[in-house]
Amino acid sequence: MRLYLAVAAGGFRRHATYRVATVAGTFTNTVFGFIIAYTYTALWDERPQLGGYDLSQAVTFVWLGQALLMTCSMMGGGFEDELIERIRTGDIAVDLYRPADLQLWWLAGDLGRALFHLLGRGIAPMAAGSLVFDLAMPGSPLVWVAFLLAVALGVVVSFALRYLVALSAFWLMDGAGVAQISFLAGTFFSGLLLPLTLFPGALGEIARALPWSSLLQIPADVFLGRRTGWDLVGAYAFQACWAAGLLVAGRLLQTVATRRVVVQGG
Repeated sequence: MRLYLAVAAGGFRRHATYRVATVAGTFTNTVFGFIIAYTYTALWDERPQLGGYDLSQAVTFVWLGQALLMTCSMMGGGFEDELIERIRTGDIAVDLYRPADLQLWWLAGDLGRALFHLLGRGIAPMAAGSLVFDLAMPGSPLVWVAFLLAVALGVVVSFALRYLVALSAFWLMDGAGVAQISFLAGTFFSGLLLPLTLFPGALGEIARALPWSSLLQIPADVFLGRRTGWDLVGAYAFQACWAAGLLVAGRLLQTVATRRVVVQGG
């Protein structure tokens, strides 16, 4: 456990060294937040209560999306690029022989990365948005705690998805195509473009049942007080089941890949 805590701390420090990139990313998130928020304002002026949100909740959803964009890696670009490269070059063989679990190693590092981005690129855009828009901020500390737990589960789901993407490079030798598909799915089905409650009919049901809804839609609904009581428990169960299932799938795929490396090495 101490090893993985050190890896998580290392992941936090690693991303904290890129101060200029963090400032630039925060500025970009804030600019896009204003653009999308004003677009939502025009849309909700024409269609009040669209998707079950009032204007204040809709605009808050926008800023939550910008705050969690990098935290939950909804558009990819995290550890998976490095892991794919290590698989492509064969350096992964060294990792597999180390006295540390490959999946837990990368998960710990990604948790450190997510915490940094939540603090470094999450708070500032929300603060900027609150200066201009009437955001629906929780009044109870318990809601904040419930929100942070939903975010943590969303980060684990995101990691598990991207871990599977990275492991595909064992068979494809280049995971760029799979990573691109995952990036598009994460952008569309997380709620980053539009809240999933706006998706019509069967498309909406499917979108809300997919794991990407754990990245933004569920944490946002918890933040906005739309998930309480047993509904909140159900939301956590949904995220936890997807996280567990995807992590197990990653573990199985990792085992198959390890055997392949051992056979080829022998």
